[in-house]
Amino acid sequence: MSGALGNPLRPAILAAARSPRMKSAITRAPVTRSIVTRFVAGQDRPAALAAARTILDSGRSISIDHLGEDTAEPEQARAALAEYRALLSELADQPEATVGGVRRLEVSVKLSALGLALPRDGLRVAREHAHALCTAAQAAGVWVTVDAEDHTTTDETLAVVTELRADFHWLGAVLQAYLRRTEGDCRDLAVAGSRIRLCKGAYNEPESVAYQRRSEVDASYLRCLEILMRGRGYPMVASHDPVVIEQTQDLVGQVGRGPAEFEHQMLYGIRDVEQARLAAEGDQVRVYVPYGAQWYGYFMRRLAERPANLTFFLRSLVTHG
Repeated sequence: MSGALGNPLRPAILAAARSPRMKSAITRAPVTRSIVTRFVAGQDRPAALAAARTILDSGRSISIDHLGEDTAEPEQARAALAEYRALLSELADQPEATVGGVRRLEVSVKLSALGLALPRDGLRVAREHAHALCTAAQAAGVWVTVDAEDHTTTDETLAVVTELRADFHWLGAVLQAYLRRTEGDCRDLAVAGSRIRLCKGAYNEPESVAYQRRSEVDASYLRCLEILMRGRGYPMVASHDPVVIEQTQDLVGQVGRGPAEFEHQMLYGIRDVEQARLAAEGDQVRVYVPYGAQWYGYFMRRLAERPANLTFFLRSLVTHG
């Protein structure tokens, strides 16, 4: 019998992701930083851009995320926007902006990084910062996707995306298949011009709003995938699951989508060989490239997702120890 999302330690790991004591212990361990490089491109912009260059040269596309979701002060939100603007300025110099109508360069952003959780006017601040970011991205020829967070932010996030699409029709959104509401959201959003990244979900959610068993999440993902593939939008299939990848190919054939009408997305450092195979076969493959000093929460969610990731981490600790 499989545990929650296939990893029985997942709830404990996700709880540790929110623990200041665990964060201090793990981030101070010298070996941890060397292991983190498997999942995180670096702590600064030059490191992220170097990783992005390698990926672009291989024929894949990129989505760069400046990690930071614990924004509690207005100054932090402004600093996050400034970092994204600087990143976009450098991405504007890249030569491979668009291939077949698909922008190979994208940034991902969490509204919490832009101020959504601020105690005063958080939604307004995040909306204004997201508009400024999209304005800079449009000038640079770069796409933006607004990332998903825990279920308490879903309504506000989708509302901001819908509002911003009036000015930036190419703005992407992320839906998480483990949420019980997501099939309905897929039906609402699978419209012409809509870019939707479908992922399984990585937060510790209650059973009232999210499926808990891996089999339920997998089934939900495939149902949502079919809705998006049969819709009129641009599905972004964020999964490393071989079953999902095979089903994607089947659906693409059934509905007659071309290579410029959908894409695979995978995380930096995970299943590189499969990424290369799909790209070599002519599919669009985009790699999610995270960077920044606030890597702890992201790193812990990667460990919680798959037992193999946790095994890799623990084995590395023992080896280095």
